[in-house]
Amino acid sequence: MTTPKTTTEELSPSGLPVKPIPGSYGLPFFSSLRSRLDFYYFQGHHLFFSSRISRYSSTVFRVNMPPGPFLASNPRVVAVLDAHSFRILLDSSKVDKSDTLTGTYLPSLSLYAGFRPLAYLDTSEPRHTTLKNLIFALLASRKSHFVSSFRDSFSSLFDKVDSGLASSGPVQVNELNESASFDFMCEAFFGAKPSSAIGPNAHKMALKWLFFQLHPLVTVNVLPKFLEDLLLHTIHLPAFLVASDYKALTAFFSQSATQILDQAQEMGLSRDEALHNIIFATIFNAYGGVKIFLPVIFKWLAIAGPNLHARLAREVRSVVRSDNGSLTPAGLDRMDLVKSVVWESLRMDPPVEYQYGRARSDLVIESHDVAFRVKKGEMIFGYQPFATRDERVFVNGQEFVADRFVGKEGKKLLRYVVWSNGAETDEPSVTNKQCPGKDMVVTVGRLLVAEIFLRYDTFTADVGVLPLEPKITITSVNKATDG
Repeated sequence: MTTPKTTTEELSPSGLPVKPIPGSYGLPFFSSLRSRLDFYYFQGHHLFFSSRISRYSSTVFRVNMPPGPFLASNPRVVAVLDAHSFRILLDSSKVDKSDTLTGTYLPSLSLYAGFRPLAYLDTSEPRHTTLKNLIFALLASRKSHFVSSFRDSFSSLFDKVDSGLASSGPVQVNELNESASFDFMCEAFFGAKPSSAIGPNAHKMALKWLFFQLHPLVTVNVLPKFLEDLLLHTIHLPAFLVASDYKALTAFFSQSATQILDQAQEMGLSRDEALHNIIFATIFNAYGGVKIFLPVIFKWLAIAGPNLHARLAREVRSVVRSDNGSLTPAGLDRMDLVKSVVWESLRMDPPVEYQYGRARSDLVIESHDVAFRVKKGEMIFGYQPFATRDERVFVNGQEFVADRFVGKEGKKLLRYVVWSNGAETDEPSVTNKQCPGKDMVVTVGRLLVAEIFLRYDTFTADVGVLPLEPKITITSVNKATDG
């Protein structure tokens, strides 16, 4: 009689079975190129990931992540596409974020005068602490200016919407937002508007500089697909083509940011390094994020319609009345529905969709039901909209639910809102890579909602698609009928 063999299944520390990571990288060059074409043209982002989830019956798998080849020497990643596995990317003790902001490629440092900006530094690098403390100092010194600067710039935006509707019909909001947001950010941080100092095209200079960093991640659908793919996704656009724009922006920041630059020198930073980091933080992080995020709020408000608008108008106006007609940060914090709408917008459409990090050591990554081994140095990639719409965490996760985060139970879900490279319940620090302006971005979203419903009872808008954000065309407004 023989004794049957027994096998011991390997388990993760929390008791999940450890399985091999499904998927493969295929043939060098050709498989990577096919993945890129699928991602940008044949399938699109959502189907690219959802089809592979179905194929492998797993939210964790190996895949070639665009853009590669050529721009990326190694496009191979381990994708983590559920709320549980995605959290590995938020743990600075387990992932190295050095030069991973834009993923499998690195923009030319010529765009930053040769400096590596804070966003490209890992927490283990000594400059990370000093530079992040500089951004914290800037935010702390100017936080009292956010509300007044926002209202100044966006009152002008809504005046243009009103006059445009009255004279010529529907008004496209995106370019108005691009100009207003750039003026707002710079006035809030430095007390100066670039449109006054540089001219009305200042925001276009900033956007051109951003495009030269992000072009491998976007499609613009202007050129034939094969030509666009060759020009945008294969090689870096030469930095000298944007040098004159960056020179004008540098001159503006050098003159308007003298106070924080003086402080940077006291912290041991060179004035030049501090200057180019301030430019990056203001334009790439703050302005770039708000340029994308505010149209997202318009989108979801437009889709939700007049019933939600009426509830928001009542809440906003009631709080403002109780504060003697003033819109204040303390008042914004009492607007529970407004806060929930902003968090839900961030959950549905996070401004930064991708997160990357390299495993600092051999790791075990857990999804909801299974665990996987990842080797030291492997690139881990997360597509955030899949993680933040995970229906294992969020009931009806694919739907916009305006009051999802209202009340005690709603607040518990905030730890799964991770748009800022960290949980909404966490705080940015020098030991993590969470956005130092996290709270500022949320405040700006709340200010937009409040400003809309102090001014209007309701509005309608057509929602389209642009390369980085929804296209918003306001078609009608009903002016506020009470104060």
